[in-house]
Amino acid sequence: MNARQLDFISALLAPLRPRPAEPPPAKPPGLPDLEQTARELLRGIGCTKLAKEVTVRWHPRLRTTAGQAYYAKSLVRMNPKLIQFGMEEVDKTLRHELAHLVARQRAGRKRIEPHGAEWRQACRDLGLADEKRCHDLPLPRTRQRVRHRYHCPSCRRDYDRVRPYRRAVACLVCCRTHAGGRYDERFRLVKVAVAVR
Repeated sequence: MNARQLDFISALLAPLRPRPAEPPPAKPPGLPDLEQTARELLRGIGCTKLAKEVTVRWHPRLRTTAGQAYYAKSLVRMNPKLIQFGMEEVDKTLRHELAHLVARQRAGRKRIEPHGAEWRQACRDLGLADEKRCHDLPLPRTRQRVRHRYHCPSCRRDYDRVRPYRRAVACLVCCRTHAGGRYDERFRLVKVAVAVR
């Protein structure tokens, strides 16, 4: 084999080699340690287990959202663009996302709405009395076309989705009203056609 053939083969195999893990993005200069702040907030409301596990990362790939919470990883991701709106917005977003983690931990195995009563209570506990579900910051918004629509046979509500459900899903409103919040086959959502515009 000549050198050109070896270069070609190594170029083909390069994507198969494992890449080293990227280090987490560096904390922007001049900001307090948000992970330490999160731990103190959580300890302050009695969530000591979550306080030990929580991690907070700046995530430069976030575009339209101020932050994200991942319960399974006890992780909060923050949009670095928040810095331009001041420390008050950074702190508010951190508390908003921590409230998601707190609400999920308190609920245990019970299903809850992302911005439901449990989340609102967690927001109040973390010092956000009248928190809204979405921010009103001038971050760019993306509009995605609705591709899937589901219909509840009981209350006749329609639920629009960009991605399809991967498992059987029931109407949460009907399950809460008539089945104590548990999944009930009577309220299983049925996929219907979406009108093309």
